[in-house]
Amino acid sequence: MKAADIRRSFVDYFTARDHSPVSSSSLAPQGDPTLLFTNAGMVQFKRVFQGLEKRDYRRAVTVQKCVRAGGKHNDLEEVGRTARHHTFFEMLGNFSFGDYFKERAIEYAWEWVTSETFLGIHPDRIYISVHHTDSEARSLWRRITGVDDSRIYRLGDEDNFWQMGDTGPCGPCSEIFVDLRSADDGLAKGLTTDEFVECNEAGQLLEIWNLVFMQFDQATDGSRSPLPAPSVDTGAGLERIAAVMQRVPSNFDTDLFMEIIAGVEELVELSYDRGERGVGFRVLADHARAVSFLLADGVFPSNDGRGYVLRRILRRAVRHAYLLGRRDPTLTHLAEIVIRQMANVYPELREKASHIKRVTQAEEERFLETIDGGLSRLDDLMKGASGIISGDDVFKLHDTFGFPLDLTQLIASERGWSVDTSGFDAALEAQRTRSREGTKAGLPVARQGLSPGTGGEPSRGTRQPRGRFTRLKPRVRQKFVGYDTTRTETDVIAFRQLEDQLELILQDNPFYAESGGQVGDTGTVSGPAWSMEVKDVQKEDGKQVIAGSFADSFDLGELAVDAVVDEPRRRDIERNHSATHLVHAALRAVLGEHVRQAGSAVAPDRLRFDFSHHSPVTHQELEAIEEEVNRGIWENVEIETSQMSYDKAIVAGAMALFGEKYGDMVRVVNIPGVSMELCGGTHVRSTGQIGLFHFTGESGVQAGVRRIEAVTGPGAYELVKTLDERVANVAAALRTSPEHAARKIEALLEEKRRLEKQIGELLKSGPAGQSSTGEQYRVGDITVAVDESPVSDRGQVGLIMDAFRRSHSKAIQVLITTGERASVHVAVTDDLISRGIRAGDIVRRVAALTGGKGGGKPHFASGGIVDRERVRDMRAQIPDVVASAVDGGEN
Repeated sequence: MKAADIRRSFVDYFTARDHSPVSSSSLAPQGDPTLLFTNAGMVQFKRVFQGLEKRDYRRAVTVQKCVRAGGKHNDLEEVGRTARHHTFFEMLGNFSFGDYFKERAIEYAWEWVTSETFLGIHPDRIYISVHHTDSEARSLWRRITGVDDSRIYRLGDEDNFWQMGDTGPCGPCSEIFVDLRSADDGLAKGLTTDEFVECNEAGQLLEIWNLVFMQFDQATDGSRSPLPAPSVDTGAGLERIAAVMQRVPSNFDTDLFMEIIAGVEELVELSYDRGERGVGFRVLADHARAVSFLLADGVFPSNDGRGYVLRRILRRAVRHAYLLGRRDPTLTHLAEIVIRQMANVYPELREKASHIKRVTQAEEERFLETIDGGLSRLDDLMKGASGIISGDDVFKLHDTFGFPLDLTQLIASERGWSVDTSGFDAALEAQRTRSREGTKAGLPVARQGLSPGTGGEPSRGTRQPRGRFTRLKPRVRQKFVGYDTTRTETDVIAFRQLEDQLELILQDNPFYAESGGQVGDTGTVSGPAWSMEVKDVQKEDGKQVIAGSFADSFDLGELAVDAVVDEPRRRDIERNHSATHLVHAALRAVLGEHVRQAGSAVAPDRLRFDFSHHSPVTHQELEAIEEEVNRGIWENVEIETSQMSYDKAIVAGAMALFGEKYGDMVRVVNIPGVSMELCGGTHVRSTGQIGLFHFTGESGVQAGVRRIEAVTGPGAYELVKTLDERVANVAAALRTSPEHAARKIEALLEEKRRLEKQIGELLKSGPAGQSSTGEQYRVGDITVAVDESPVSDRGQVGLIMDAFRRSHSKAIQVLITTGERASVHVAVTDDLISRGIRAGDIVRRVAALTGGKGGGKPHFASGGIVDRERVRDMRAQIPDVVASAVDGGEN
């Protein structure tokens, strides 16, 4: 059974049972700072489980893209060495949001797994695990499936209590295992718990499906509160199920991986070995999938966060390809296989195909340049028995060969060595100190590994040719004319036609190719009877390649074409790019000379600037920086550009990006009296054309690196208009003028504080906040007070309960709160606690009458009300429930 058939069978099965098919969410969770990547199918439904978001369905089925390569769920180092670990995988899942619960979830799972219509796995091959406290699930498995009790195992929290992360929805779970042994080895025989665990660890039993019974929401302090409604979240690993159905020993032997592994064989010209020698093949196959999907979902290689993990995956793959003898980019070719294999299910792969291949190749080429010398030096350092690589040696690898610390640690750990990271940090800081002192003394910045280039920007990786260009004009060189014009009539030197686009090399090219943080131009190229929309411009083999969509046909019989850049867009880009130079100078003026650019992004609608700095930028500092930049704009200084040798530019005081590579001839962008930098980008003619500059954000990127974001020109104007509208709306809501809005808000806040204080005093006195529907009962010598209140704040409920306990003896209060989240609360006086009567015991029994759960301390406890329609019946049964709890407590 092919993986595609399994995937389709799962979705069809649950769709036929009233589950809404929901597309996979992005691998980069939006608006969830607790997760690095989407690591489970329930991530996109987290707020639904918590009752914070409503959907128009109560059942769902998904095939979710997942990555486990960072944070709590991190399988990166195991990939390639085991049969089942992956960085990227697909999770099949069915979900119930307060609809069905354990019984129906078990029925569905059993039918899909064992029915001949679907997977058809023989029931005698199935083993089940449940949480050791979940007797209900254990009983349901026996009743629904007929699985013998000897094949159902109670396990602890580590195995059978599921939570996505340190916080969020969680609950007990039940797992389905398939026996991979032959009948003679014990098929269908019961195992002891120890034997079950041993067989699982030995890979003889394979977990294929986890049924999570979502019941709680875990807070940051570790406490768990009941979810609004018990729900179901299941996860079935497609790769594992494929291995079972295709009767192969590992996930890597399934059709999901073997085509990619065949691609590795072709590239490295070696045969795949399923043993230790095959680790590199498996790593490359797995990482090609992870890299392709992460890039398709907008993750970009960087030195922080998700981008850092992506870069680690890329570099780990490059290293394994290197060890297999490959000295050229590898993943970029394997990504083509992944795209071809998976794009029908995940169309974003096809849409981002050129981006995936381009970025992958650039990263591979950049790392291959450093890996040769670094690996050789590392081998020399680790000759002999295992030991420690000194901090100085690790720093030399980093500084001389560009060999990253994490790769040194990885290689060292694989050979039983360790790394002196503290010594590395000290050496790195000493180097930074020397650099700062050298800059202050006016010394030139050292040139490292220079290579020929065409301008002041650092040279970038180029794309692997996807077939050759058809040359129309031999022995003609391309010229970039985009500094001087945004439109020109020129000739086509060469072209290449792909399935989805046309790529041209123009003789006089006005289109800027993406480089140095500045995005590429867009526009049109048109011939006598055809027109092409330019969507992307990239460098390839030292030439700018214009790529875009075109009409049904094109005719290059006439070589002359009109090339027109989208000028309004280019002008907006130029405003933002020139502003980054002003920002750099302002940052150094306000924060200090230690500030150095650590990255940038320049687009038509915004700019981003990363820089070295040891602490967050304060509000006052941001104001000063913003004022400094705008002052430079208002002075309307003419921007000068020139070409000169690298050495001459550095002596003249031009700033270069430390550690980057430049050509012998560079382009210098000079804003007299403000800034002088090496830069190959396009700029406004004078600073006044920037118009206006305004910050939109400041944040940390990584240790010692900060990031600012801003807008200029039309973008800044639109932002100011939006802010004015918001202030006007706030003022209108407050029924005052914009200039008096702040004063009105302060008055309202003061009034709120005064009223809250009054409410608190009233609640402390006892009856405040309670309704007139209170009732009192006698249970022996105990008074039981039952009441309802609209108060929903738990702190205020606590005040009511404290007041009751102070003013009563031998008494129990049951308070039903009817706010947005209905709850029930119980208070017990101290004299009853000494008799063994506990508030937590009572509230659990009362809440259960509506399907809820609860708990708390002996004197005060709370529970959730799940079904509001059962509140009246619950209230009527409270005297009997309390009487039962009292009898149990006193006994």
